[in-house]
Amino acid sequence: MLMLSIVFVVLSIYKGAKVQNEDPSKDILQVDENLYDQIRAYSELHRLEPIDAVNDRVWKSIPGYNGLEVDVKASYEAMQASGFDTNKVIFRQIPPKIHLRDLEPQPIFRGNPHKPMAAFLINVAWGNDFIPKMLQSLNKHGVKATFFFDGSWLKKNPELAASIAAEGHELGNHAYSHPDLQKRTEAETLEELKKTNEVIEEILGVKPEWFAPPSGSFNQTTVEVARRLGMYTILWTVDTVDWKKPSTEEMVQRVVSKVENGSMILMHPTEPSSEGLETMITQIKDKGYRVGTVGELMSEERIY
Repeated sequence: MLMLSIVFVVLSIYKGAKVQNEDPSKDILQVDENLYDQIRAYSELHRLEPIDAVNDRVWKSIPGYNGLEVDVKASYEAMQASGFDTNKVIFRQIPPKIHLRDLEPQPIFRGNPHKPMAAFLINVAWGNDFIPKMLQSLNKHGVKATFFFDGSWLKKNPELAASIAAEGHELGNHAYSHPDLQKRTEAETLEELKKTNEVIEEILGVKPEWFAPPSGSFNQTTVEVARRLGMYTILWTVDTVDWKKPSTEEMVQRVVSKVENGSMILMHPTEPSSEGLETMITQIKDKGYRVGTVGELMSEERIY
């Protein structure tokens, strides 16, 4: 009889505990479902579709740009303890289906027009005296640029080129002897580009991905030869025309006024560019653009 009484009491306690625990569990489950619903609804409103790379009739090759979507699971885990909070939403990028590498060879004049970024293209075949000041301005503002080396210049100035590379700047090919490639044969073009690549790899240990034709002179053969060597042909969106020695103030104002999403800005180691580079960096950033290398601009990575 005593044993039966004990069993009854134990069962009563277990049953009571079970009943008491049922409602809280149900409430927690309901809260979780609501949180997931809130995150899903937010996700539907804030999804951005990726943009495929394309060969445009006017701008030729244009790189793609990642889309954006809410990572529902990661966002839920971040909010589980505190409830829905837009500051804790976690996004992930969605790559496009068509990439730059999928396109038929065409020159590139700009980055994706939806990417709030600009890049500096610095073609180097002369102008040694102005390079240190340009490096100083870039370093001061934490900006990396893409320097395109003429192969014959690099052969004569390995230490100066090494100082540019040591600063973390991107290095590109600018042919070997500053030729007019539009007038060169396929074999001659191949020799100019291949020889420069060999010099860059030998002296600096870098294999260039970007090629800038001297004076912007090129034809379809030029573009195809560069691609065969693993490089994309880079032109420009905005030209400083610094070789004409404009006044620094006039040059800066004209360049900055033309900069927009995806702009590539051409310059050389000249006095106007060395004097105006810092102001250009500051004013371009003030307009809301990030400033970086050609590689960063061509990247599909979305800038928040």
